[in-house]
Formats: sequence, structure tokens, C-alpha cells
Amino acid sequence: MSEQIQEWRDAPLAIARGHPAYEGHFPGHPILPGVVLLSEALAALEAATGRAPHQWTLANCKFTGSVSPGTALTLAHKRTASGGALFEIRAAHGVVASGTLTPRARA
Repeated sequence: MSEQIQEWRDAPLAIARGHPAYEGHFPGHPILPGVVLLSEALAALEAATGRAPHQWTLANCKFTGSVSPGTALTLAHKRTASGGALFEIRAAHGVVASGTLTPRARA
């Protein structure tokens, strides 16, 4: 039995064409570092769920494509029965990152 209990929800993920992370990564062929992509996704998830980034544990994450300046992105996410979240970061050419978040126990 799948623990997925909710339909996918989509939200635009706006990364500025001139984001400073593109500089030097890599000269002549800039791509967005995965850590920046993940940070932006966590911020968008906070807006959608009310759960701050520090309240999640990244159970797994896979980067499957590159993001060049100006690439339009969508964050797709859904909750799981255990209170976690599945996410995919999608571009026109396919999924560029995906993963699972689990909620951290509140102290």
C-alpha cells in the first residue's frame, strides 16, 4: 500500500536569471548548483506547508538534470501519510531533482 495520500500540487519556482550562484559555476556554461536548487525548493515548500526548512530532514534527494539561467521551473509536491513530503523540481525538459522529506520531531 502506498503512503501517498495527496495529489501533486504545483508551484512556480522562480530562480533569477542573474542569480549570483551562476557566476563561476561553470564559466561559459553556467548551471545552478544543486544546493541552491534545494534551498529554493525548501523555501517554496515552507510557503505551501507552513513548515520551515529546519523542521525537515532530507531523507533522499536525486539531481537528474541541469538548470541553466532562465530555465522555467515548477515545484511539484505532495504530503505522505506519515506527514512527510515528496517533491519534484520540473523543467520543460523533465525532472531535474526529486526527493523525500521527513518531518523532524519538535523539541
